[in-house]
Amino acid sequence: MIEPGFIATIQDGGRNGYYHLGVPPCGAADKLSFQIGNLLLGNPPFSAGLEITLTGPTVVFEKSTVIVVTGAPANVTLNGKQMAMWEVFKVKKGDALSISYSTKAVGVFTYMCVSGGITVPEILGSRSTYTLGDFGGFLSRKLEKGDAIPISEPLPGAFNRVGKSVEAPYIPRFSKKVDVHAVMGISGNEISDEGITKFLNNEWEVNLESNRVAYRFDGETIPYKDYEPPFGSGNSAGGVVDFAYPIGAILVPNTEEVIVLLNDATVGGGFVMAGTVISPDLSFLAQARPGSSVRFHAVTVQQATQLRLEQKKQLNDLVEQLQ
Repeated sequence: MIEPGFIATIQDGGRNGYYHLGVPPCGAADKLSFQIGNLLLGNPPFSAGLEITLTGPTVVFEKSTVIVVTGAPANVTLNGKQMAMWEVFKVKKGDALSISYSTKAVGVFTYMCVSGGITVPEILGSRSTYTLGDFGGFLSRKLEKGDAIPISEPLPGAFNRVGKSVEAPYIPRFSKKVDVHAVMGISGNEISDEGITKFLNNEWEVNLESNRVAYRFDGETIPYKDYEPPFGSGNSAGGVVDFAYPIGAILVPNTEEVIVLLNDATVGGGFVMAGTVISPDLSFLAQARPGSSVRFHAVTVQQATQLRLEQKKQLNDLVEQLQ
């Protein structure tokens, strides 16, 4: 690692099965782009790779292998030569790869996937970095200048995949205006009908304080119903008795703020929860830069399941095309 960029961490598909113990899943924020990168290389879908925030690192390779860069638009160069994203290319020992800021100014997370994946040790079944918990990834932190990142030997037939790319319909769209779907409910009954209408009928701006823990949104006021807060809720209109939060939980802690929990989120708390962003749309939400506008659209559980199946089918179709 010659230069680390803004924030680069090692992520994979996440640390699943420990949320009830206080350990969030972590993993790639944009799982869709991350999976596509690994599929292009013939890796298992969630092999560990680099997650790069806004502007990326400069790395020098110590062995020949094949890689691909996906996710938010970035300026990718190999030894000073411009390289295409979403297309597999070869790197040799001594080659320098730079991933830098794109003038397109959309998207947050860019991914560098390598044949066979990054091979830092697994902790609780995952190589993902959890910086708040101080474990996982490379020394439990974001990457720094001088770090030597272990990578796998190229998979059999890896070099035959050079030139494989993703057709335009399979590349996620990155925009300053993002639409996501949400299943409404949980404690949303404590928000007034006017508040729910305002939440769904208006655009919300991504706040600068957004990160992998939670995205914060500014916009309309969301009035609560006139009710007596339950005992143990802190006597706040935005409070409830503590309960577990799912990833994607839409919290309304006060009448002027909306928070959506992401991969590194706390596991529970006592804020009113209006609903949950559906899992297929979390990747799109995570790629919304501060200042971007987001619209939330209510769907049923059945519709959410259908959207997830459609995304899964699209990935299966891509796998067939790449074989």
